[in-house]
Amino acid sequence: MRNPVRETFELAIKLNASDIHIHTDQKPVLRVDGRLFPLTTEKVVSRELLQTTVDQMLRDDQKEELERNRQVDTAVEYEDLGVLRINIFMERGKLAMANRIIGSKVPTLDELGLPSVVQQLSDVPRGLILVSGATSNGKSTTLAAIVDDINAKYQKHILTIEDPIEFIFKNKKSLVSQRDIGIDATTFSRAVVGAMRQDPDVILISDLRDPETIENALIAAETGHLVFATTHAPTAPDTITRIVATFPSEKQHTVRVKMSQNLRAVVAQRLVPAKGGTGRVLACEYMVVSARIRELMLDSARIHDIASLMQGDQVTKGVMSFDSHLAQLVRDGRIDRDTALDFATSRTDMNLRLSGLLK
Repeated sequence: MRNPVRETFELAIKLNASDIHIHTDQKPVLRVDGRLFPLTTEKVVSRELLQTTVDQMLRDDQKEELERNRQVDTAVEYEDLGVLRINIFMERGKLAMANRIIGSKVPTLDELGLPSVVQQLSDVPRGLILVSGATSNGKSTTLAAIVDDINAKYQKHILTIEDPIEFIFKNKKSLVSQRDIGIDATTFSRAVVGAMRQDPDVILISDLRDPETIENALIAAETGHLVFATTHAPTAPDTITRIVATFPSEKQHTVRVKMSQNLRAVVAQRLVPAKGGTGRVLACEYMVVSARIRELMLDSARIHDIASLMQGDQVTKGVMSFDSHLAQLVRDGRIDRDTALDFATSRTDMNLRLSGLLK
């Protein structure tokens, strides 16, 4: 029997797509460079074929979750193609799938074009490092590249806690243990607690979803581990605000104190169209936590002042804003002026930057 997922995956790899959408009684759709393209030459995926494919793909507990919640996450690995991160859901009473292509090769930090300050985060000995941004902006890929750089340089035990596992790491100098929520652990928070009894040097948490997981991640960081995690926030300063706001008001001061003591850096990122219309480029801002930033984090009335400090572009002090990086990408010929203006925090300031009137 045909496997529409594998067949479309093969084509998607050739077209350098990032996502595959498969809906009942429709033709597959690919996302390439951020835009959707229906595969008009392909066959319509029948209800029976998609149901059979889903039945073969899911474990019994995942089938029960799909029946109960009308959606479920999973992942499939094809040795010759790579990994698909899959969300199966119901729409208009029919099965549908949104598939994210992960790939079999972990990209290097150089290949991602990350600034040197971000690349150096793999050398941080301990503490919490966050990578933030909207969905589909490459957060997991950036973390995978940083972790694999540690894997190549140091003799450490790296423990990843993911839902689902996206990149398969091969042991280099380090030993890498990967735990999949739902298969190897029941919840993120329990897996993080368990991790501290599993002799890790580095812990990667694919998503800080709830207060309990955040608290356990902070405990891991303050007990000498290097902890990486992703969050959903648009900017580096917003990342701090959103994490604090996850907790009830009576706990927020304690969280701010722990964050100020253990947070080492925040990287926020966006994928923007490359010059010439082919491909996308990673634009990011970073904030290495300094004594000044710690001071602002501790004062709830001044935490928003961190954004003003970021706009100062004091690169030598470990901060760089999105707008500064976008302007640099224009100067490097990687994106065009209109793209920088479209994605800028301030179009007026970006015009000044590009005209050389603002640094």
